Amino acid sequence: MISINSLTFLNRENSLLYSEIPKKIRKEALLVLSWKQMLDHFQATPHHGVYSREEELLRERKRLGVFGITSYDYHAQSGLFLFQASNSLFYCRDGGQNGFIVSLADFFLLRSCSGIRMDPKISPGDPSFIAFINNNDLWVTNIETGEERQLTFCHKGLNNVKEDPKSAGVATFVIQEEFDRFTGYWWSPAAPEDADGGRTLQLLYEEVDESEVEIIHVPSPALEERKADVYRYPRTGSKNPQISLKLAEIRTDQHGKMISAQNKELVLPFTTLFPGVEYIARAGWTKDGKFAWAVLLDRSQQKLQLVLLPPALFIAASVEDPQWEEHVEAMPEGVQPFIIYEELTDIWINVHDIFYPFIQTTNDKISFLWVNESQTGFCHLYRIASLFQPGCHQWSREYSPAEGQALGLEQIERKHKEEVALTNGEWEVLARHGSKIWVNEETKLVYFQGTKDTPLEHHLYVVSYEPPGEIVRLTKPGFSHSCSVSQNFDMFISHYSNVSTPPCVHVYKLTGSDSDPLHKEPEFWASMMEATGCPADYVPPEIFSFPASSGFRLYGMLYKPHNLKPGKKHPTILFVYGGPQVQLVNNSYKGVKYLRLNTLASLGYAVVVIDGRGSCQRGLKFEGALKNKMGQVEIEDQVEGLQYVAEKYKFIDMSRVAIHGWSYGGFLSLMGLIHRPNIFKVAIAGAPVTVWMAYDTGYTERYMDVPENNQQGYEAGSVALHVDKLPNEPNRLLILHGFLDENVHFFHTNFLVSQLIRAGKPYQLQIYPNERHSIRCPESGEHYEIMLLYFLQQHL
Repeated sequence: MISINSLTFLNRENSLLYSEIPKKIRKEALLVLSWKQMLDHFQATPHHGVYSREEELLRERKRLGVFGITSYDYHAQSGLFLFQASNSLFYCRDGGQNGFIVSLADFFLLRSCSGIRMDPKISPGDPSFIAFINNNDLWVTNIETGEERQLTFCHKGLNNVKEDPKSAGVATFVIQEEFDRFTGYWWSPAAPEDADGGRTLQLLYEEVDESEVEIIHVPSPALEERKADVYRYPRTGSKNPQISLKLAEIRTDQHGKMISAQNKELVLPFTTLFPGVEYIARAGWTKDGKFAWAVLLDRSQQKLQLVLLPPALFIAASVEDPQWEEHVEAMPEGVQPFIIYEELTDIWINVHDIFYPFIQTTNDKISFLWVNESQTGFCHLYRIASLFQPGCHQWSREYSPAEGQALGLEQIERKHKEEVALTNGEWEVLARHGSKIWVNEETKLVYFQGTKDTPLEHHLYVVSYEPPGEIVRLTKPGFSHSCSVSQNFDMFISHYSNVSTPPCVHVYKLTGSDSDPLHKEPEFWASMMEATGCPADYVPPEIFSFPASSGFRLYGMLYKPHNLKPGKKHPTILFVYGGPQVQLVNNSYKGVKYLRLNTLASLGYAVVVIDGRGSCQRGLKFEGALKNKMGQVEIEDQVEGLQYVAEKYKFIDMSRVAIHGWSYGGFLSLMGLIHRPNIFKVAIAGAPVTVWMAYDTGYTERYMDVPENNQQGYEAGSVALHVDKLPNEPNRLLILHGFLDENVHFFHTNFLVSQLIRAGKPYQLQIYPNERHSIRCPESGEHYEIMLLYFLQQHL
């Protein structure tokens, strides 16, 4: 986060640091900014028992390490920082726009209520109020008065999951894991004063009832207690949670003391207002607090609706109230849900994080920036103006509790006035996994990240949204960048690297004439981190591409063996992921996360990585090649790329090829050995999905539909049903899996092994008793690396 005079960030170890940005610099010397740790004494250790179960699972969902904090909240005007650490909440203040003045002694601990506190957020309308989740309910505290209050009462606090299925403000497993939403409540930015000087604060929250969601048991980390953790886990084709949006309203007096807190429900049931909606993918508020908004998806994830909800649509009475008709009739004119955007596709909708509503200037129209992938097959930016007509009460007259009659979204009046493309072409605006845009309303410019120059590099671009026109790249080519733009749009920071250069972090100032803000030039301003030296034996991979028989150009990376000799053939490892939402091949440094691949090359192996159909950043048609047939197309792309490399470089020993991957890569490793045992001598499958019927609704149904609609696809894509095709020779299959995996449950490996035994097929199995889906314990990680290398050395 770049404020006017400072920069705050989480580093790789999840430590919160900050640095002051100088207003002037000396050109004659490289200025390297100093980092100041704010949270160094909050660093947790990776040993069991430090984190609560809730925080441990959140780290799994966010793919974070075992150290540090997961996130923080910051209120710029007051300089308030808020974060969770060691199962408690802490806050501190800096000097706001006057620069950082906080010392490490200035942290305050919020302790009053019992239980684990999660997901803390500062009220933007009144930063003395902080909300958080405790025992699956929403709480609020005032850090000035010390008051604390429970706002919702969904959870009973029972140890029996079966008898305690409700929560408020908490994102469920599928929403976190498959939709990248990690919260279930949102503060309104508005906190208007009343005549007496008091305020009204509002929180939109999701209420969830998991009564009909299947319960599963996963072994507990406390193995000595012989217990099992109990989870609600919706397998594909089974019931999802019942969901609703509600409103918590807090009233204060002129001194900030809480007078009352009230929960409000939609005037009609959520399922009545929005029939067919299965997932609340995103939610929030417009900047003026006039509307809450939500992104809604149907179960197939082929229909998206962006809706606005006026706060007055929520009432204190229940929809079971016998006077419901009077409540509906009492709605003020213009208080109704508005659908301001709709998206349909026959592939699937990739949920994104780009929605920027402008302040309304008229009562019958709202304008906003949005990205759409379905329209052209590539994710692009649009400026949209949507009309809606206040005063239409016809939507509310269709509901009859006695008959359970549904409203039907088509009956809610809405109309798109205009939709203007700001970007276009066969490339992508980055919009997933927390990607942002930065909108300067004064200059009418929007800054975004994308792949306009090449799918192998991410760059920062700027374009005018009124009117659209030239797209200007701000970052230097030959590198892949991850950027953030300052609050006043005069600076940006870039974390960048390429396959040969370790990451640098540089601050740039945008200089030039204010009369032509689009063409301001980035000027190097200061460094936060210079590239470290590469490991002594590091040799960067070579990026290659080839025209595949599918009609697409595919990209890959090759780590050449370090001891290459003319005429010598080398054993080869195909490292694979191959599934949606992931891109392995790009022009960024691979010496951190994928240092193993370089190590293998230093030991004489050739290592090949290929992004085939199904991987991301190449458009919806490319990724959508997997629709209804996961596991049926990916291996062909991998083999074709492998054969291309072998033909081009001559040192690949095609009689000694291993395939290895984790999660979806583990699944494809098994698929490779099943379908192409003549190509792959050995397969090493980590945490593989072996039967899609046992995986969750949100992911599996997005790509494979529900089982009853795609029986052939489920059968063809489930490796455990095809063990008869695996080779009969020993030492060709190694399976690795964390016993506590709550994502790809150990059931997948358990079922596969039972089928292998029944078919008389040889295999080797390595279990990690204290690991979940990711290997986190250093000792387990070291064992995995040695096990992998030993298996390759012995059997490849």
